[in-house]
Amino acid sequence: MKLERSRSLYSVALKLFPGGVSSPVRAFKPHPFYTAKGEGSKLYDVDGNVYIDYCMAYGPLILGHANEAVKMAIQEQLEKGWLYGTPIELEIEYAKLIQKHFPSMEMMRFVNTGSEATMAALRVARGFTGRDKIVKVEGSFHGAHDAVLVKAGSGATTHGVPNSAGVPADFVKNTLQVPFNDTEALAEVLEKNKNEVAALILEPVMGNSSLIIPEKDYLKEVRKITAENDVLLIFDEVITGFRVSMGGAQEYYGVKPDLTTLGKIAGSGLPIGIFGGRKEIMERVAPSGDVYQAGTFSGNPLSLTAGYSTVKFMEENNVVERVNSLTEKLVKGIRDVIEDRKAECEVGSLASMFCIYFGSTPRNYAEALQLDKERFMEFFWRMLENGVFLPPSQYETCFVSFAHTEEDVEKTVEAVSASI
Repeated sequence: MKLERSRSLYSVALKLFPGGVSSPVRAFKPHPFYTAKGEGSKLYDVDGNVYIDYCMAYGPLILGHANEAVKMAIQEQLEKGWLYGTPIELEIEYAKLIQKHFPSMEMMRFVNTGSEATMAALRVARGFTGRDKIVKVEGSFHGAHDAVLVKAGSGATTHGVPNSAGVPADFVKNTLQVPFNDTEALAEVLEKNKNEVAALILEPVMGNSSLIIPEKDYLKEVRKITAENDVLLIFDEVITGFRVSMGGAQEYYGVKPDLTTLGKIAGSGLPIGIFGGRKEIMERVAPSGDVYQAGTFSGNPLSLTAGYSTVKFMEENNVVERVNSLTEKLVKGIRDVIEDRKAECEVGSLASMFCIYFGSTPRNYAEALQLDKERFMEFFWRMLENGVFLPPSQYETCFVSFAHTEEDVEKTVEAVSASI
């Protein structure tokens, strides 16, 4: 595998960007490859290598790279302009479409990133309840803002920095933590901090400390405990929204949160974030209420166009059903290889997400940290040499798209067999 040009570009990037990258998880040793283009299920790098892509930009590209329907919609909008600073009709149409699949989002606000959405959701929860403390799940990742950078997942886990420098200790003291899949710990924390906790924020399916799936009735019990303690429940569905089902994890598991955050697929690869929930809570957001939130690029025409056209395409083409079916075939093939080789690893999946664990399937963050990340990275490079790109971390989740094919699945299973 030739990587000379990528190696050269990275040597320059190291002089321009911290760690040579624009986001930590993109940095892996000895250097990342540089992409020239993405098309369908494939990435093409600057050295001429072609990879079947299961990173899919960390989740947004459920239709694959450069989907024609989305591309045409964006091009049509470009002819009309790409930023106005005024309301547009598509805001209303897209909000109605989102509400159709996420009825818990009685009102919503478009923002620019998942991080911005979770930050705003926590602010409005505090404003609505008049309480300062929040609870998050250990190892969950809700963006790179101060309140949630405590035992965070994603790049923070990979690089061994669960607590970021620059976060004031007095601010983080209001962030409490509980393990995933542990309702007793949640009940105990809320009891010890009676009438002080504004909200619990969690990924209903953890996707940034490897893929960690909720145990039976865990989310329903979480909903019951938060309601009994008058604590708002925030579902961070930035990853799971429109992927676990069209209505996200809340539809899949039958649990109604007070607030929801969306991103990734909702913008189809262009920057977007959305937060919304019960009307009485969202009416506290400015200008109708006293919780301030604003953004020049919020609800920008290009992101709304990309997201709206993607969700409509998904509705019309049974995307979730098809992609889930293909993922089942892929995971079965990988599991068969692991069992045949008696390899010391496991594979887990939900909908169109999957993860190969070098160790035992984890049920929480502490168990995820026991996975062998060095062995995973050796496996990652062997897969890359065999033409398959996985997210470059044991603590990330793989994604299958509508553009992946049966042939991709066969080649991927062959790559696993050659690499394991």
